[in-house]
Amino acid sequence: MPAKDDPIVIKKYANRRLYNTGTSTYVTLEDLAEMVKRDENFVVQDAKSGDDITHSVLTQIIFELENDRNGQNMLPVSFLRQLIAFYGDQMQMVVPSFLEQSMMAFSKEQERMREQMNKAFGTSSMDMMGMSAPMKMVEEQTRRNIEMFQNAMRMFTPMPGAPEQPAAADTETGDDNPRSDDLKDLREQIAAMQRKIDSMGDT
Repeated sequence: MPAKDDPIVIKKYANRRLYNTGTSTYVTLEDLAEMVKRDENFVVQDAKSGDDITHSVLTQIIFELENDRNGQNMLPVSFLRQLIAFYGDQMQMVVPSFLEQSMMAFSKEQERMREQMNKAFGTSSMDMMGMSAPMKMVEEQTRRNIEMFQNAMRMFTPMPGAPEQPAAADTETGDDNPRSDDLKDLREQIAAMQRKIDSMGDT
């Protein structure tokens, strides 16, 4: 018997059917989406190999939700383009942590934002001025996310005015030191991104 805090195991079979071992019932992607909303922890395993395929299944849920004709797209095209551009890029190692921290910070604020939204849309007048408070909160959260990303970038960029390492230090080993070249390329890409972020923060 699994412990109380252990995640529920969902098994996916070759016929794409999903089986909830906790309730001994077959479930759908919509059911898993509801479990996520109820904050029920689960993992999805391939029924044959036992491999953890939670990531791919959650990605599939997002795909289905984004393509639901009765729903509303939540991921802007500009965001999707930027996200795709990061794949295979040296910045890819930073993006997951940034997105995770951003969503965690946003989740902490969601209750307060919901209260503001309820006040804004709870009035019969539906005055657009009522949207000012929640929108300001979104803008504030966005700026905090940008600042957090900037702080993460500073971990990879040299301090202003820091002296360059002498070339002799790289040749002492007798190698061309390709790692130094990779770091230089990474810093150049980060600097370009930093300029973009700064321009976003000024808007």
